[in-house]
Order: sequence, then structure tokens, then C-alpha cells
Amino acid sequence: MIQTDILIIGAGPTGLFTVFEAGLLNLRCHLIDALPQPGGQCTELYPKKPIYDIPGFPEVRAGQLIENLMKQIAPFEPGFTLGERAETISEQEDGSFIVTTDSGTPHHARVVIIAGGLGSFEPRKPVLERLEEFESKGVLYMVKDPEVFRDKKVVVAGGGDSALDWTIELAEIASEITLVHRRNEFRGAADSVDKVAGLARSGKVSVITPAEVTALAGTEKLQSITVSQKEYGHISLETDYLLLLFGLSPKLGPIANWGLEIQKNAIRVDNAYDYVTNRPGIYAVGDVNTYPGKLKLILSGFHEAAIACQSAFKHMYPDKRFVMKYTTVGGIQGFDGSKKEAKKEVVRTLV
Repeated sequence: MIQTDILIIGAGPTGLFTVFEAGLLNLRCHLIDALPQPGGQCTELYPKKPIYDIPGFPEVRAGQLIENLMKQIAPFEPGFTLGERAETISEQEDGSFIVTTDSGTPHHARVVIIAGGLGSFEPRKPVLERLEEFESKGVLYMVKDPEVFRDKKVVVAGGGDSALDWTIELAEIASEITLVHRRNEFRGAADSVDKVAGLARSGKVSVITPAEVTALAGTEKLQSITVSQKEYGHISLETDYLLLLFGLSPKLGPIANWGLEIQKNAIRVDNAYDYVTNRPGIYAVGDVNTYPGKLKLILSGFHEAAIACQSAFKHMYPDKRFVMKYTTVGGIQGFDGSKKEAKKEVVRTLV
């Protein structure tokens, strides 16, 4: 049986940063994730996608963010159970928990922090004949490596942030790129909408609205699609790739049966104090939780992880006094005794 102080369900960016915050409190962590590698959506769905709202990074690729987080938590030597899904949880007499995976691997921890993002994902698929036939043969639901599309004809279908972001990103890579959306209005960020409009005016991107992809054609792989548009009727487009970016359908999976308070497919937590669930000793941070005013941002998950770890320490050691130390003063102490010393600086405060 795997023993740890804190068991983290989910090895995405919030789960990884939880290791860092727990490590500062000298608490050991072990992570469970159904994916075969750490990183969550950032690794599995869009490792090359640029992220713009991480403090201190004007732009960072999703995959690079995960690499940085892995380096940041390395001194704390976290354990990983990858490629297995957290299946069941049982509370012990002493208030600790045993979580068992779908492969039968038991984990014993004093605290459980759920950082499972939005849960497990399945792409939302349109109803199209021959769709399954062309999957991975020209029809894709995510971008792992933009270089696949270099000098290719690409059609992006969708109207949200992902569709807009990849249209912008691939405009400099693909030989031709067309964005198809069923409405004239887009659901993405205003800045992204403006960028796509600018690319359309300059001729780098073709935008067809309101329209839908209605047919696929090809022999061994996708060669063309049919787009139906109100004003012009049916339009045939030659294409090498069709990116169907209609979002992902999230599911909590077995966690939904753990006796937690669920609201709209998310775990309700107490954000007034520490992001604890209705079960003491079980916390939820990141996109998997919900509370009034919730913002589904990576930086919000980082904040929630820090608060949850402080509360977890008090939960495990109610009689132990904890003194908050800043890393800029105390450095980072690894479990092996190594320490990164902070520079000693004199700070003058202006009152």
C-alpha cells in the first residue's frame, strides 16, 4: 500500500502546484492521474498552446508550464500513480482515507485533495456520416503538435476560445486555414475575435458564418468537406485536416460517488475559509470545484491549492503551531536535506 501525507487526485497544473505548497509545509504528496503522464489537459490536449494569464509569464506554452512545475516540485520528491483512475474511497477510524484505483492499487493518506480539473473528457462530436471513418485520418478533436499542419489546408469548426486560438496560431503555419462557425457571433475572448477578424481582412484566414460542416469526403483519408451556408448554399472545400473544436464533455467519474456535495458536475467547497468539501479531510481545488464567484483559471487553482494546504496542515496537526515563512527569506528545503538559499536583501518599506 502506498503511504503519504496528502493524496492528490489529478496531476494537472493545479495538482502539481499543490505538491509545492505542501512541500513547504514538509508534507509528502502522492498523485493519481488516469493519464499516462503528468500535466492533465495541458499535456494531453494542447501542449503547444500558448497561455497568457500565468503571472510573470507574458506567454508560456502549456507543455512548458508543466515542465516548469515539474522542476519546481522536484525537491519534494512526489510519488505518482499514472495511467490509473481513482475509483473508491473509504474513511478509516482515525479519519484517514484509503483510495483505491481501477487497477486495484491502494493509497493511504491523512488528507485527500482533489485537483482533477473538469474530470475525464470526451470531445463533443457533431452528427456526420463517415465521421468515425476519418478520425485520425484527417479529422481531429485536439492539437498536440502544430507542426503537423505546416503547409497543409486546414478547416477549423467551432466558435469558442479553442477554435479562435488555434485559428490564430495556425494562420502562420498552414498553407490555408478556414474557420467555420454556425453563428456570426463567437463565444471566445474579445481580443481573439478581433485578431481573427484582422487575419480575415488581411487574407490570411477565411471565415465562413453562419455555416456548418455537413459532409465529409475522401478515400483512404479526408480530402474534402461540404460546408452549408445560408446565403451561398453548399460549399465544397478541399482540406487535409478538419479540426472539430466544439469543446469537451466533462464527467466527474467515480468521484461523483464519494459522498461529496455536487453542483452542476463540480464539487462544492467552502471558499470562505479553505476549499474543504462537505467531508472533513477532503479538499477540492482548481476547475473541479465550485463556489460563488468561482473563476476557472489556472492561477485561481494555484491560490486555492496554497490555502487548502495550510488548512490540511492544521487538520493533520491541530495542536502544532505553524509559522508562515516566505520562500524569499527561508529558501526551499527539500526532503533530502538540500536547500536553495534565498538571497539576503534589505527591504525598505515606504509608509
